[in-house]
Amino acid sequence: MSKKVAILIDHLFQDSEVTEPKKELEKNGYSVDVIGFQSGEEYVGKNGAKVKSNKSINDVSSKDYDGVVIPGGWAPDKMRMNEKMVRLVQEINRAQKPIASICHGGWMLAEADIIKGKKVTSYKAIKTDLKNAGASWLDEEVVIDGNLITSRTTDDIPAFNRELIKALSKVAV
Repeated sequence: MSKKVAILIDHLFQDSEVTEPKKELEKNGYSVDVIGFQSGEEYVGKNGAKVKSNKSINDVSSKDYDGVVIPGGWAPDKMRMNEKMVRLVQEINRAQKPIASICHGGWMLAEADIIKGKKVTSYKAIKTDLKNAGASWLDEEVVIDGNLITSRTTDDIPAFNRELIKALSKVAV
């Protein structure tokens, strides 16, 4: 059975924070579902990249995934208003499966209420939001605390991808 990873998406995602982890996951043999509000919808990134969802949040279960990637950009501000997306993140967290969040993706972690007492990083503009949610914020390219993997910006994608693959390799199939 191959490992499967969810990437959450909505319009105005940070382009490379979807495309680069997806490419790295697939290169390492992982099956990737891009999950949006609707299946088959084309989402447009901040810089014009177009990515089509192949699953709707209404049709997935946390049991189907070995981990989740939450990209940044402005998409997390929209995604955190969807109860089913928030619940998916909460359930993956309860199962202690890897949750990888970069840039503004930390908004989803705060909304899911899973960062109290955890060390995280993010784009500096949401640092206070994450601290207010109970996290300890660090200015590092990648921060790992339990099953959470967080990074700041697109510059951190190589470290983010490396740690994501490392964490997923430890998940039992």
